[in-house]
Amino acid sequence: MTQASAQTPPGRAQGERPAQAPGGAAPAPGGAAAAPAPGGAAPAPGGAAAAPATTPGAAVAGPDVPGAAPGVPSPVTSPAGDATAEAFVEPDPNVATQDDLQGLRSDLENFKFQWQRERDLHTALSTRSLLIGGVVQARIGWSEQPVNTATSNDRKVTFDTGAAILSFNGILYKDYEEGRNLIYSVRFGASPQQASNNSFLNLLDAQLSYSILPTLGPEDWVLQVTLGQQLLPFGLEVPASEELKPVITNAQFTTKLGLNRRDLGLIVRGDILPQVDYGYNYRAALLAYAVGITNGSGPNTPDDNSEKDLLGRLAFTVPSDYNSLLRQITLGGSVYFGWQNTFLKDEKKTLSGKGVKRRYGADIYYNHYPIGVTYEFIYGQDDATLGTTPDDPRKTRLTSLSHVATFFYNWGEQFLRGYRNQGRYDDWWPKTYQPFLRIDLFDPSTEVLENRVDVYTLGFNLFFAETTKFQLNFNRRDDRTNTEGAQHELLAQLQGGF
Repeated sequence: MTQASAQTPPGRAQGERPAQAPGGAAPAPGGAAAAPAPGGAAPAPGGAAAAPATTPGAAVAGPDVPGAAPGVPSPVTSPAGDATAEAFVEPDPNVATQDDLQGLRSDLENFKFQWQRERDLHTALSTRSLLIGGVVQARIGWSEQPVNTATSNDRKVTFDTGAAILSFNGILYKDYEEGRNLIYSVRFGASPQQASNNSFLNLLDAQLSYSILPTLGPEDWVLQVTLGQQLLPFGLEVPASEELKPVITNAQFTTKLGLNRRDLGLIVRGDILPQVDYGYNYRAALLAYAVGITNGSGPNTPDDNSEKDLLGRLAFTVPSDYNSLLRQITLGGSVYFGWQNTFLKDEKKTLSGKGVKRRYGADIYYNHYPIGVTYEFIYGQDDATLGTTPDDPRKTRLTSLSHVATFFYNWGEQFLRGYRNQGRYDDWWPKTYQPFLRIDLFDPSTEVLENRVDVYTLGFNLFFAETTKFQLNFNRRDDRTNTEGAQHELLAQLQGGF
């Protein structure tokens, strides 16, 4: 018997099955090829398997490859007389099979179906971009003087809804090249600025706005035209929406001079020469302006006469660096020229004609963290008929004056831009605390003595999140026409926005 050498033939990869030895000899362990050895040599080291003995005189196959050892078959070809060996290669575990690809396709289809189902169930769909928001204000109030009306009897404490608003905003046409976008805004709800409290589904805002100038960068000048029902650009407090007001109740002149109500019309707003600080994400225009024409009859109401009301505003901001003490000093002026129907003082309130409605305002705004000051002066003129018959209407022009000043102090991190930009959870927002003092003086008619109403408010605002805050106001109301003297009231309000 002869033994085959255990060495691996050169040129064969590890793991490749060797060619079968002649006569049905078993392959050597470890993949070594079994070949006849001359003269009954001793077994090779390493435990190579023995090959069957050869017949005397039988020819031994020579090397198939140049350089191969005599008597060792080629690793590629089988010995003479044997069938072609079947090659075997172990599968690579990193190669994907058809079953793996089919399973991946099934998982992707299941994911697409689940994602589409979740979107259909939990997402409001629209043919245009849509942002849904809202504001809810829950209020409780106490008044020192009992309230007696046709439906109230000695009421001192009451719960109330300051505002409940649902808003829809979006873009109807987006200009990606120059930013001349067409946007819309619709707001419904109950609000102190709607001039009515008999419905909780009044239409507050309904407007379309188009940017005439490009608005791709903060350094671009702004020129925007807005058509529809909207707040008026007059002074500081009138154009502020409900969720942004620092005081629970509005300034007196906004209600008594009819400026707090929305109106239907066309208003052009814009600014020029903006100063931009990219590091602080700060933009302040040197000049901001607004001009418009409205019905003058209030929201959700057609014009009640043939005249249109004109209004305008111009605001100048002192140019300064972001860290300068002069930053955010703004001086503004507003005018309103309108016409209104006049009525006799009879029981039927008979229509007696038309009269002028004039409003002139000047304001100062300074907000440099942590302190802030605002002041507004309003001068008004209104024609009224004090008579009771058409023959003697006693048409009179009344003059009103108003002063409103607010002083506030902040501490906390909500209004610090760098602090807000830190990485946090999406629903996290820093807190800020804001005590303030407001002085609100209104004289409805300077021609009449001792009819001024003074309201002093000591308040505190706690900002929980961007649109969520708690407000506490203590008011001292001194109505000179009230013989009982000054009265006090306490209001608490919680505002939530989304």
